[in-house]
Amino acid sequence: MNIIHEINSINEKFSTKSSKIRIEKRGGKLNIRGRLPSKNDGKISKIQRISLGLNADLLGLKDAEKKLQLIILQLELNQFDWKNWTQITKIKIINNKNHDDFLNKTEEFEKVFFKEIKSEFLNSTRKTTWKSSYKPYIKRMINIYKNNEELDLNKIFINTLKSYEKGSRSRKQCGTSLNVFASFIKHQLPSDWNLMSRGYGLKRASFRDLPNDNFIEELWSEIPNKSWQYVFALMATYGLRNHEVFFSDLSSLKKGGDNIIRVLHTTKTGEHQVWPFHPKWVDIFGLHHLGEDYSLLPNINVDLKKTTLQNIGKRITDQFRRYQLKIKPYDLRHAYAVRTIFYDLPDTVAARMMGHSVNLHTQTYHHWITKRDQQKAVNNAILKFQNGDS
Repeated sequence: MNIIHEINSINEKFSTKSSKIRIEKRGGKLNIRGRLPSKNDGKISKIQRISLGLNADLLGLKDAEKKLQLIILQLELNQFDWKNWTQITKIKIINNKNHDDFLNKTEEFEKVFFKEIKSEFLNSTRKTTWKSSYKPYIKRMINIYKNNEELDLNKIFINTLKSYEKGSRSRKQCGTSLNVFASFIKHQLPSDWNLMSRGYGLKRASFRDLPNDNFIEELWSEIPNKSWQYVFALMATYGLRNHEVFFSDLSSLKKGGDNIIRVLHTTKTGEHQVWPFHPKWVDIFGLHHLGEDYSLLPNINVDLKKTTLQNIGKRITDQFRRYQLKIKPYDLRHAYAVRTIFYDLPDTVAARMMGHSVNLHTQTYHHWITKRDQQKAVNNAILKFQNGDS
């Protein structure tokens, strides 16, 4: 539907009745514009505008046409009164008060989020969590809120959630974050909110795009800087998040150590231990050198009083791009997770090593977990057949 064409058709229809009043589209809204009695002196007419607060769509246009017809009739009968057409303005004033109240609540939510954080490490972690897990979704919600004059809060929440692709990680995170915010402002979300928020793990394209082991070894060998080779190798061998590379105890990598590294409590998900998969990569990538000399890693600012975990992680992402590695840092983490699945590592253990919940682990890697379990069943069936069982 061409809304401008429809507006012109309605205006032409009323112009045949010698009407000087028109419907106009301003931005995404519809107004009435034409020669109307002055608000100060009814004997004087001048070009003025009536804001209808209607969306510039087919439904809004039908309502606008009825209002145009009513205004023309009132003018013909000398019954036009601005008092009847300023209620919309009054409603807007009331809505603006609600609008300001809503914005105040979002600001208060952020303040409470950071309240009483005494540790510099925890404060930095909070900053990273806010920037990545809350700020983008709250910001988008505010923008949608500002552009919706109906101010139906339930619709604002739902529209914000649905602005992210169904089943995506962003949609799931948006649902989780807005659920916390809704609880804060004591707003009851729809009963099917969790269902609408549900993520379905990695996108189908990622099933094909995850790097295999040989490709990972090739990429590692192409990195010209030894320090950044170590970063790449740690992420590939231990499935670390970007920033965790610089916040892990690597002392066990010394010759004769057990090669089990410890991700420190200063990271996003707190302290946890991680085993290497593949174990052979510790030697292939020469990671035992890091056990002896941690300074072999790149010299970047890791002082959480002056930077954030997110900024540290971005340094790694930028470096991958600089070296044109053809994969994203998180691809190494996902590849690690899939590798543990086919090592037949229990999902609960793998989830703990990766620093997230079992539920998130099984959702994210559902495709491969299902394949592993089906393969087990097939292998058992084949073995049973070969043994002559029936």
